[in-house]
Amino acid sequence: MDTIASLFSFITWPVSWVIVQFHTLYGAIFGDDTGWAWGLSIVSLVVLIRICLIPLFVKQIKSTRNMQVLQPKMKAIQERYKSDKQRQSEEMMKLYKETGTNPLSSCLPILAQSPFFFALYHVLSAIASGKTIGVIDQPLLDSARKAHIFGAPLAAKFMDSEATLHALGASLTDVRVVTAVMIVMMSASQFFTQRQLMTKNVDLTVKTPYMQQQKMLMYIFPVIFAVMGINFPVGVLVYWLTTNVWTMGQQMYVINQNPTPGSKAQDQYLGRLLKSVTAHGEVRGRTKRNTVKRIVSKGPDRNDIERKFITGLAKLGLAAQEDGTVIKSDTALAEAEGGAAGRRQQPKRQTKAQRQTGGTKDAGSTEPGSKTSLQKQDDRPKPEGKSASGSSRQAKSGQRKGPQRPKHPSKK
Repeated sequence: MDTIASLFSFITWPVSWVIVQFHTLYGAIFGDDTGWAWGLSIVSLVVLIRICLIPLFVKQIKSTRNMQVLQPKMKAIQERYKSDKQRQSEEMMKLYKETGTNPLSSCLPILAQSPFFFALYHVLSAIASGKTIGVIDQPLLDSARKAHIFGAPLAAKFMDSEATLHALGASLTDVRVVTAVMIVMMSASQFFTQRQLMTKNVDLTVKTPYMQQQKMLMYIFPVIFAVMGINFPVGVLVYWLTTNVWTMGQQMYVINQNPTPGSKAQDQYLGRLLKSVTAHGEVRGRTKRNTVKRIVSKGPDRNDIERKFITGLAKLGLAAQEDGTVIKSDTALAEAEGGAAGRRQQPKRQTKAQRQTGGTKDAGSTEPGSKTSLQKQDDRPKPEGKSASGSSRQAKSGQRKGPQRPKHPSKK
C-alpha cells in the first residue's frame, strides 16, 4: 500500500493544503489538537471531492443504464459471432459508438478519486512516522499526532503493535475497537448501496448476465473493503466511510427522483406522481414534467409501468401532453372506461374438453326437434317390418360386421 501511495506523492501537497485550511476553520471552534478538528477536516475533504465529481457521477448513471438496455443486443452479438472473436469485438464497438455508450464511464468516479485516496493515505502514513509532508510542518504534525477519534489516533491502524500505539498515546484495545467498528460500518454501507441498486433500480423485465455480475459484486466488494480496512489508518477509514455514505445518499436521491425504466423504483415513483396529480390536478415541478414528457414521447414503446400511469391519468379524466403537462379530457376518461368494460365482457377461454362436450350439453337445452352440429338426424322414413337392431347389423362393404361402437361426437 505504501508503494502505491508513493506513486501519487505529487498530489500530497494540494491534499495536505486543503486539510490544513479546513483544520484552521474547525480548530477555531473545537480546538487545534482535537480529533473533531482533524476528523471534520478529512470529512470536508471528501465532500469537496465528491461535489467536484458530480458530473462524472451523472455520466456513470447514464452509462450504467445504457449498459442495462444494451445487454440483450450484446448477448445476441455474442451468440451470432461466437466463433469469430475479432468480429464480435468490432460489432460491440460499433454498438457502443451508435448508442454513445462508454463501458468505462461506470468506473470514472472511483478512478477519479483514487489519487486523492492514496495521497491522503501517504499523508497519514507520514504523520504516523513523525515526518512533515506537504504543507504540514512540525507544529501541525505534533497537533495531528495528538488528535484522537474516540481514543484512536488518526494515523493508527488495526494491525499496529502495542508499542507503536503507545508511542501515539493510545491503547491497543481502544484502537482495535474503533477501527473494527469503522470497518464494519464501511463494509455495511457498501453492501447496502449495491443492494439498493440491485433490488430497486434494475429493469426486472430483462434478465442478463450483467445482473448476475452485479449480484456477485454486491457480496464481493464488502469483503474486499473488510480485508483492506485492517491496513488503513483511522483517518483513511474516516475518508472511505464518508465517501460510502455520500454515495449511498446520492444514489438514494437518484433512485427516488430519476429511476431506471421498468424498475421497482419507477413503479413507486410514478405511483407518487399519480397521487400528486390527483391531489393538485397538475404536474408540479420541472423534473416531474420532464418525466411525463419522456413517457409521452415513447408512445407505443412504453413499458407496463408507464402504461399503468397513463391509464391512471385517463381514469381521472386527464391526458398527458407532449410538454409534460396534463389537461382535462373526457375522451381519455371514456376510452379508459370503455377499455375496462371491454375487458370485463370478454368471454373466458374454454379448455379443449369443454369445447368437445359443450355441444352435447347445449343440445339438451334446445327445443325438441332442433338440430345441432354434433347431432345428425335422419328424416328419411324407416322401412316397415325391420327393427333398429336389424338395420344396425347391415354393414356396408369394407366395414366390420356386428354391432359398431358409437363414434365420439367430434369425429362425426
